[in-house]
Amino acid sequence: MADSGEQALPALLGSEDPAIYTIHRAKGASPYVVLADHAGQQVPRSLQGLGLPQAELDRHIGWDIGIAGVTRALSERLDAWAIEQTYSRLLIDCNRPLASPTLIPEVSDGTVIPGNAGLSDAQRQQRIDAIHAPYHARIEAELSARASAHRPTLLVMMHSFTPAMNGMQRPWHAGVLYHRDTRFAHALLQALRDEGDLVVGDNEPYSVSSTSDYAVPVHGEGRGLVHVELEIRQDLIADAAGQHAWAERLARVFGALEPRLTAL
Repeated sequence: MADSGEQALPALLGSEDPAIYTIHRAKGASPYVVLADHAGQQVPRSLQGLGLPQAELDRHIGWDIGIAGVTRALSERLDAWAIEQTYSRLLIDCNRPLASPTLIPEVSDGTVIPGNAGLSDAQRQQRIDAIHAPYHARIEAELSARASAHRPTLLVMMHSFTPAMNGMQRPWHAGVLYHRDTRFAHALLQALRDEGDLVVGDNEPYSVSSTSDYAVPVHGEGRGLVHVELEIRQDLIADAAGQHAWAERLARVFGALEPRLTAL
């Protein structure tokens, strides 16, 4: 029971707000499982856009531009179970550990986030309980069900990155990210470079760690699954044509790698 001096917070999500995730190919037969932590840019109506104009939520700080479309199309082509998270990474970043200072950022790429300033512990916990925890619980449930059924699982975390950051142009078309387990990453890195028309970063433009990332350390390494994090440059997937082209490419590459990866 709350102390008499505490006030219950108003509900974060209302009946008019969308579900926190969408599942694609719920009965997919593929060993691939695809996660898109930053697919959406929604903000609960109660938070009034976090005090930002829509143009800011439309920027790369608000979501991983283009990755939802790639994820859906890839899921369809592979017949793979996929999950697409609905809410903006500015509300809460579902690829951050709970102790991360960027879990709920007050500033992102030079933009101050008014709705994230001076949050109480209770307000932070409310966002964790409403978005982060149930999203990852759904992933855990799927991975546990597959393990119980002795189904092979190849885990792919899908992200996109802005072409320029801090005044620096990024030359990579895509980046293959990993932490300690390189089984999937090194195979995918070589396969994408063998395509002949791509500049592919090796742990670029980001690297993964247990203090800065959630999905790789928890769902991948924590379960001992063969896994990889893939970043695609946003200008390449900003429209439907680019999204489908990348989905086609990845479906072909993943299909070719599948026998080797499932044998690991």
